[in-house]
Amino acid sequence: MPTLLVTGHSGFVGRTLFERIGELADPSRWQLVSLPDALDIRSAELAESVAALAPDAVLHLAALSNVDESFRDPDGCFDVNFRGTLNLLRALRAAQFGGRMVYVSSGDCYGALPDALLPVTENTPLRPRSPYAVSKTAGEALCYQWSQTDGLDIVIARPFNHLGPGQDARFAIASFCQQIARIQQGLAPPVLSIGNLDVTRDFTDVRDVLRGYFALLEHGRTGEAYNVASGRETALREVIDMLLDIADVEATIQSDPARQRSAEQRRVVANVAKVREHTGWSSRITLRETLSVTLDHWKRRIRDE
Repeated sequence: MPTLLVTGHSGFVGRTLFERIGELADPSRWQLVSLPDALDIRSAELAESVAALAPDAVLHLAALSNVDESFRDPDGCFDVNFRGTLNLLRALRAAQFGGRMVYVSSGDCYGALPDALLPVTENTPLRPRSPYAVSKTAGEALCYQWSQTDGLDIVIARPFNHLGPGQDARFAIASFCQQIARIQQGLAPPVLSIGNLDVTRDFTDVRDVLRGYFALLEHGRTGEAYNVASGRETALREVIDMLLDIADVEATIQSDPARQRSAEQRRVVANVAKVREHTGWSSRITLRETLSVTLDHWKRRIRDE
């Protein structure tokens, strides 16, 4: 059975993968392995660990992914996301790795786009507007270069907003679910603190995103980048309305300037024709189902605190 090394196994996406592998891929197809918990992706000891694991494929999830925090510590963000990726590539070369790596980038790399360029395709120039997006764009360029000059088989995934149980409350939808769960249980007044509700995003269930990564491992093309998204545009206002309906809760919406980003992208939606054509993958879990299971997660978590 081929071994799949998953970096970033302790993060939101990595935890979901290890907990739900049976739902996401044929468990007889892949044996999942991870790096030691205490091992930093930038560490000189990475090469030894990679050589010992001798993976047949790699899903590179390890990254600092919070956009707001990347503005506060751009050096740290770039160090982990770019130099950590370079360290991993060197470790794979030293281990004579001959399999495929999926590098997980971000739809944030496209930056701000006029409505005329939506839905955004993979051919759209990358114009990142945050240190996080810059680090991911640089990582993409690095991986493409290694796929061309060092003979590594690397495919680039550009996921857009993904969500589900276990996501940190620093992210918008998880925060909404946490607040509504607290209101439901009488632990907070019926007031939701929200940023800009008029923006739109392309939301995908984390389980569908992971299925997309497996599709790229199997069928993606070396050196190519792929949007991994639902291809559907949804306003945050619609998400709030849907969550309140699922929870059967009424609440006042309160705008919080601290939750609003300057020069925030007004609309986001991805064109997913390329990933569908090359791999056959498309998202299949409805947003309402994702919101329902995420809200249930927060209800249980708050009840058990």
